[in-house]
Amino acid sequence: MTKTKVAIVGGGFTGLSAALDLCRAGCDVTIFEQDSDIGGLAGTFELSPGTRVEKFYHHWFTNDVDILNLIDELGLGHMKRYVASNTGLYYTNSIFRLASPFDLLKFYPIPLIDRIRTGFMALLARRVNDWKPLETISAQDWLIKYGGKKAFEVIWRPLMLGKFGVEAANVSAVWIWNKLKLRGSSRNSKGGESLVYFGGGFGALTDGIRAALQREGVTIKTSTGVKQIVVENGRAVGVDTTAGRFAADVVFATVPLPHFVEMTPALPADYARKCGQIRFLGNSCLVLRLNRSLSSTYWLNVADPSFPFVGIIEHTNLDPKENYNGEHIVYLSKYLPTTEPLFSLNNDDYYAYCEPFIKRIFPEFDRSWVNSYHVWKAHFSQPVITERYSQLIPDTKTPIESLWLGTMAQIYPEDRGTNYAVRYGRRIARDIIQALAETPSAKDAAA
Repeated sequence: MTKTKVAIVGGGFTGLSAALDLCRAGCDVTIFEQDSDIGGLAGTFELSPGTRVEKFYHHWFTNDVDILNLIDELGLGHMKRYVASNTGLYYTNSIFRLASPFDLLKFYPIPLIDRIRTGFMALLARRVNDWKPLETISAQDWLIKYGGKKAFEVIWRPLMLGKFGVEAANVSAVWIWNKLKLRGSSRNSKGGESLVYFGGGFGALTDGIRAALQREGVTIKTSTGVKQIVVENGRAVGVDTTAGRFAADVVFATVPLPHFVEMTPALPADYARKCGQIRFLGNSCLVLRLNRSLSSTYWLNVADPSFPFVGIIEHTNLDPKENYNGEHIVYLSKYLPTTEPLFSLNNDDYYAYCEPFIKRIFPEFDRSWVNSYHVWKAHFSQPVITERYSQLIPDTKTPIESLWLGTMAQIYPEDRGTNYAVRYGRRIARDIIQALAETPSAKDAAA
């Protein structure tokens, strides 16, 4: 029996989860990943031999059922760690705890009525089932309508600017609705936020996924970039890579849309143009390895429009410092257009840029606290979810026969994340398997 050969471009969680199901369905699957390891934006780096941490901060919510179910399916459920989240907000030189509805009620910088409205807004988000009417409303207008203008100015406007910068005013209400719904549904019995992490970090998880894929017969080619998706007579027939050409019956691309368009010159103009309609922000992430803690807060949002980061995330307040050789791991993440000069700074200059902002919140902070630091960059880290975004999304089944596309820009109305990468990868794998079953030539090849 001749197996259907499937080439998956990209070794992030979308490609990994799709590979698992396609191989189990009888396909001969090869993953091509240009980096030296799998994981994509959830990739890790080594702090010391045997100790790794994520390049960009990660956790799951308790309702991230797709990734959590996959972990159980792989026999790794005992590695899940459920942790009470400790979140806060920095405003006018003070840190306020905001981990529960009761904390919100005590947040005196906004009037009591706006605190109550903000709480009800979070409840409202969880009860919205039809998100489509939100597509024509900006996040700003929706937040002001339901949470109040003062709450928007104090809390939401700085956070939107920290996340989207110059694009903040263009973001749809669908994006903020989804965030509130997701976080509001990840609560413990006392109303506090509960998060999930993986014992050993995402590096241990990708090790487990790699082992499962290899047991199923999937071939993983790392340090192998795809230069072009080969198309003949309107059909994808393989990929040209840095290691040569590989023939395939099906190609599934999971790379960012701009990369996909670049590597697929045979795309029809209309489809390529649609792929180009979605805008992205890049990300520069400073990872600090400290010999002492900044604070007891895991996720500190900063309500200051002049503060350039989405927040300060002290990872070792989620996963203990003992798992990182006693070091305290802190992330400062900045979303920005990749054309900005800041994105091109070298590691030392980027740290020098960040240090004064850390000191603004933690005046006692000193360079002597820093054992070392790392800077990681991603060019296409966040799609800008604009109004009527659903009209911009390219179909997963491309106009080229046997060529499929699955990226973070297409999982709407959900936002990016490993949970939705798994959901989307497995969904497209099912579509590919169904399409193969319905194609006479595929049936003949398998006979």
